[in-house]
Amino acid sequence: MKKFKYSEITPEKIYNNRRTFLKNLGYGIGGIAFANNALANTDLSKPTSYKDITTYNNYYEFGTSKGDPYKKSQDFKTRPWTVRIEGEVEEPIDLPIDEILNSFPSEERVQRLRCVEGWSMIIPWMGFSLSELLNKVKIKPEAKFVKFESVYDPENMVGQRRAVLNWPYVEGLRLDEAMHPLTTVVTGLYGKPLPNQNGAPLRIFIPWKYGFKSGKAIVKIELVKKMPMTAWMWASPREYGFYSNVNPNVNHPRWSQATERVINGEVFSPRVKTLMFNGYGDEVAHLYTGMDLKKNF
Repeated sequence: MKKFKYSEITPEKIYNNRRTFLKNLGYGIGGIAFANNALANTDLSKPTSYKDITTYNNYYEFGTSKGDPYKKSQDFKTRPWTVRIEGEVEEPIDLPIDEILNSFPSEERVQRLRCVEGWSMIIPWMGFSLSELLNKVKIKPEAKFVKFESVYDPENMVGQRRAVLNWPYVEGLRLDEAMHPLTTVVTGLYGKPLPNQNGAPLRIFIPWKYGFKSGKAIVKIELVKKMPMTAWMWASPREYGFYSNVNPNVNHPRWSQATERVINGEVFSPRVKTLMFNGYGDEVAHLYTGMDLKKNF
């Protein structure tokens, strides 16, 4: 699969032409861009505007309102920055962010962000498979899960001054989920470096799961034996399970998950049917063979 530098990515104005976008996307390649059944609904194929993606965000480290991350993160410093990989590995390593960016060239990954509140976005991320980064260390057989930890910086992240969540933010995946090629280390969007409000300098994205599963501003990745307690499981275990797979047949305790509204610049865009695994079932359903996906939500 071809790798791209930021300067080589299609400009935003071309992305906004739906016909050109779909023609150039090559959406059948391994499900990396979209699952085919997700593209069958054209309402889900038009990319969300750069403005909407970067001004309407869930990022509680900067506040709980959707506009807080954009307003309050602009002075946040992402250099110097180091990501540590440790735990059940033969030898822990510390990787400066620029070494990561230079070692793993990013590619376009147009993927769908689905949030539990009932809205979604189509985002042209830049990134690479998390498995490429994890392959930098020799993982011990005892490792069964991957734990992600975001930066803790209450001086500059004003939202961390309140106990809205158990800081620092922690997320986790089963090891096979983490090693799936669709699980993405995000480094940018729309051919541009990742903005602070979207999780700079590095975030994780798992396209078949709800957006809250995607840890931002990652500073540590730990290979562990036991399922980690994630930030949202700690906050409300009744509402947020470890797996967090998009399953329209499991309602959030406070609202239905059967439909969603795609953010596309319109105040009242039509609601569309939510797809199992966010439309990536062909690629990931085998990971959950035999599991009760209502119990393991």
